[in-house]
Amino acid sequence: MKLSDTQYGEMVSEASAPSKSWFNIPKAFFIGGLICLIGQGILEMFNAAGLSKDEAGAFTSITLVLCSAILTAVGLYPKVAKHGGAGTLVPITGFANAVVSPAIEFRTEGWVLGVGSKVFAIAGPVILYGTAASILYGLVYWACGLIFG
Repeated sequence: MKLSDTQYGEMVSEASAPSKSWFNIPKAFFIGGLICLIGQGILEMFNAAGLSKDEAGAFTSITLVLCSAILTAVGLYPKVAKHGGAGTLVPITGFANAVVSPAIEFRTEGWVLGVGSKVFAIAGPVILYGTAASILYGLVYWACGLIFG
């Protein structure tokens, strides 16, 4: 069956529920802001404990990733993400959720073939292209330093 673009668009609009942007956007903003507020609180606690600004930032990131991974493993983070939408995906907690979710989904396959192989299903491309981009950027930066002194 061959459909034109307009026919396909009509089928999609009939099958899709209308988005409640006026409700979803503020909700995502609030939940994302709440995650960031919690992160700021953790950062302030590490600063108050005597860590330097850089150390406190690193420990805050680690703590948020760990909390997100644990909440994903016990099934709470997906419930928050259902309501928070992009507000839960944008902070670092969303990346941790994306890394842990496939591993949790395939845990019945075992530790090596399930969890071990699926844990990097989402993170793998991010790590690969992030590393490749940083190498390329470093080479360009180095070459510009040679040329422009």
